[in-house]
Amino acid sequence: MSIIPILMYHNLGVPPQGARLRNLYVRVGAFARQMFLLKLLGYKGLSMSAAMPYLRGEKQGRVAVITFDDGYVDTLEQALPILQKHGFSATCYVISQRTGQYNDWDAASLNVRKSLMNDAQVQAWHAAGMEVGAHSRTHPRLTGCTDAELQDEIAGSKADLEALIEEPVTQFCYPYGDLDERVVAATRQAGYDAATTVQRGRASSGDDVMLLRRVLVSGSTYPHLFLLKLLGNYEDKRG
Repeated sequence: MSIIPILMYHNLGVPPQGARLRNLYVRVGAFARQMFLLKLLGYKGLSMSAAMPYLRGEKQGRVAVITFDDGYVDTLEQALPILQKHGFSATCYVISQRTGQYNDWDAASLNVRKSLMNDAQVQAWHAAGMEVGAHSRTHPRLTGCTDAELQDEIAGSKADLEALIEEPVTQFCYPYGDLDERVVAATRQAGYDAATTVQRGRASSGDDVMLLRRVLVSGSTYPHLFLLKLLGNYEDKRG
């Protein structure tokens, strides 16, 4: 059985004055050091689709998956050059009907409006060899959706993004990590290869690929803690 950490990021940069949940911001220098550590330890940084053979147990190797939620502009502007420097790929989960807008689903609670990549920027991310995953159409709590709304949010997001990048979109991320059996069934039915949650822990080959755990990387994930999350069971105990 292989252990595969799926790293979960949200924002890169310095938290704006007055922003809440400041721990969701990872400073660019910290992200650069984390990617350097991955390389130094012999990890290959991969997108979700590139990691699927490892998650299915078909391939062995020291790999870490790199994921970004929501599709913020700083993912393109700050993360991409660092990823390219190390020869890594990554997945960014995009909210398909909010491109070029802002985080209207939580701006009030977080006390900050953050710019989301527009269509051209999503295409640029993809053209640079990175993966576009789906994060629904509008970032709702999916367990509160009707069956028709689920179909629209989950399958509709896939269709939107496939039309945008002109390639299959095979990866999904549950907004807020909000899911139940009905949501997972709708995700399978939509044709995704895998889906990630916000449940903490490292993934293992043989896990249900529709319920993949991730390793939370926050603003307080200092180098020693990053190593503990990556190499030990620190994150698994918090799942």
